[in-house]
Amino acid sequence: MMRPPATTTTCRSRTRENQEKERAIPPTSQKPVKRRRFGRRKICKFCADKVDLVDYKDVRRLRSFVSERGKIIPRRISGSCARHQRQLTHAIKRARTVALLPYLAAD
Repeated sequence: MMRPPATTTTCRSRTRENQEKERAIPPTSQKPVKRRRFGRRKICKFCADKVDLVDYKDVRRLRSFVSERGKIIPRRISGSCARHQRQLTHAIKRARTVALLPYLAAD
């Protein structure tokens, strides 16, 4: 078994060199910057209209919560509250089953 010549550096020495370089860099004392919110907070359309239950037969209202590809728009984008988003998801799935809404976008 042959050993490498003593002039070449091994992996251990390379990692030690990197560790020494990292120690030489002083740590920054700045705190991480928080991202600011731009724009207004979105209001739930169902709460604004005082809707208790989201009806699966109200296709006109449900279509605004479905993307062009047929996906349900998430709550952070639509602005609906958690309660109405759950009802909305259930209503969209029912409307798809009864063929009031498409599962996929028409090409």
